[in-house]
Amino acid sequence: MAVMQEFKEFALKGNVMDLAVGVIIGGAFGKIVDSIVGDLIMPVVSKIFGGLDFSSYYIALAGQAAGLSLAEAKKAGAVLAYGNFITIALNFVILAFIIFMMVKQMNRMKREAPPAAPAAPAEDVLLLREIRDSLRK
Repeated sequence: MAVMQEFKEFALKGNVMDLAVGVIIGGAFGKIVDSIVGDLIMPVVSKIFGGLDFSSYYIALAGQAAGLSLAEAKKAGAVLAYGNFITIALNFVILAFIIFMMVKQMNRMKREAPPAAPAAPAEDVLLLREIRDSLRK
């Protein structure tokens, strides 16, 4: 029973709950970035480079005939799908840049205010200073 109580304390800590929320939001954010890359950025990049579709680039490793689609080539044997890797790497770079910009903005908002002027000394400290000064005279 002690193990269950210990697990309950662990699971209900703020850090664990924050991590769970972060993972869920991160997964949803990843889908948004996948859509941005796949639906917005890659078509523009493809248009700029003359209609290239990076995701369909591969090297046949099992002697497949040239001109097959990636799915057909995979059915026929092993392929090195480097175009898919390029797409995923670009997705990662964009995601990392977006997260960097978000963290940068959050750090900017968190910047501490300039240090406040020191607080006035307490009354007893002032009284002790007066006594000290009068003893020096």
